[in-house]
Amino acid sequence: MDEPTTWWSDAGLPPAAGQVLEHLVAHPESTPAEIAEALGLPSRGVALALRTLSDELLAVRVSLSPARWSANPPRAAIESLLARRGARLANVRLQAERLHEVYTETVDRRFIGDQFEVLDSPERLNARYEHHLRSAQREVLHLVMPPYVAPTEQLPERMGAQGEAMARGVRFRSVYDSGSFDDELSLRTAREGGSLGGQIRLSNGLPMKLVMFDDVAAIMSLKPDDPAAGSLLVYARPLLRVLRVLFEELWEHGQPWSEAGPVAPPDPDLRPAPDPRMLQVLRFMALGMKDDAIARALGLSRRTVQQTVSDVGALLGARTRFQIALRAQQRGWLDDVPDDPGQVEHRADQFAYLIGG
Repeated sequence: MDEPTTWWSDAGLPPAAGQVLEHLVAHPESTPAEIAEALGLPSRGVALALRTLSDELLAVRVSLSPARWSANPPRAAIESLLARRGARLANVRLQAERLHEVYTETVDRRFIGDQFEVLDSPERLNARYEHHLRSAQREVLHLVMPPYVAPTEQLPERMGAQGEAMARGVRFRSVYDSGSFDDELSLRTAREGGSLGGQIRLSNGLPMKLVMFDDVAAIMSLKPDDPAAGSLLVYARPLLRVLRVLFEELWEHGQPWSEAGPVAPPDPDLRPAPDPRMLQVLRFMALGMKDDAIARALGLSRRTVQQTVSDVGALLGARTRFQIALRAQQRGWLDDVPDDPGQVEHRADQFAYLIGG
């Protein structure tokens, strides 16, 4: 759509009316026949366009025989048009509030005021998720762990919606629970999300499942291990701020993940230093991930992971996993991983206290 047509539609004018208005601005006192010939429009279409412009006070008939038309001064006329549009939109908002009150009164007790909505079925949850995903303008944040409410067959549709959102500039950041990659659907979702450009990190012991949209709304599971228990759709800004703080804390301490390899390469000044695969395996070990989960996360075989752990042990002169972790920490190889895995549980306890859990 070219630029002139864009502003006509933005002003709420039909295309023919916009064309006729443009012509009248440059050719005052034109007859309908002259307009039709100049624009290549049918006479009936020109007549309807002139009626629309007259109703919107954008054009006026300046003579009767023959009928000639001119545009009203565009700046004042269009400002008046926008003012009338604004008044109509204000009335639409009032009607939306009225309809929302009726809506909340007829859906049992799923609404708690206008700050929360209980999503008590997978269908309602998926409908709200899709709506907010397609409405997002800046950022979508996820805390991810199985089990999932959405069926596997809906994954392509969700990935398609995510791709559309990213194409319009929406940023996606996800923190997966370190045990999630034992689940095939989690790994598939992470791979496809990462291939679209989403940023992914792993963390140990996520306190909840969560998705936030532009700090405007958030969906949080009532019981992370029981999808049938339902979810809470949050609009309350104080709680949204708390949820944002929780996400950023988990994101900051999460381990970056990418199938392309380690996101943070080892410091070349540390000697001896692990190769990239060793470093990634070490960091996932520090998150408490088992060999099978690490293998899934890195696209390796379980045997390769075990061999890598053995190679790291030989490099450090360590025999047990505890010794490997201790000596790797002493050498600074795990500086971006929390020293105490219990820190995550402590943050979860703090969060539960903040929301009264």
